[in-house]
Amino acid sequence: MAKRGRKTRSKAGYMISAVAEMYNIHPQTLRLYEREGILLPSRSNGNTRLYTQSDLERLEFILKLARDLGVNIAGIHIILNMRERMSEMEKEMQAFVEFVQKEIFERPPVDAERMRTALMRVGQPHIVRSRPTGK
Repeated sequence: MAKRGRKTRSKAGYMISAVAEMYNIHPQTLRLYEREGILLPSRSNGNTRLYTQSDLERLEFILKLARDLGVNIAGIHIILNMRERMSEMEKEMQAFVEFVQKEIFERPPVDAERMRTALMRVGQPHIVRSRPTGK
């Protein structure tokens, strides 16, 4: 599993003081989250932390775990890792489903003569579409 690494971007972002004020937390808490590897903001050329919108969304999730559910930093780390792994697995599963659908729908039609002389007759596959899960 790939870890989130430090990024240097020229994209605009929020500075640590603005983020701390927006979320009513101390800047040291944000620095702690960075040291623990659960929130990794990008850096400007002058090495200033810049929090992007995706960083803020991740921070909101972290704060929800910490404030609302009482999860400690070790637990937050585990939950975030599991969440990322589940997301990767979901993408892999979707790619597999698309591959199987492509194989089934692009298969040439069954030759009636081959079917009649086959050792074991196998009919056309019957596909049942499931309803997507509510997300």
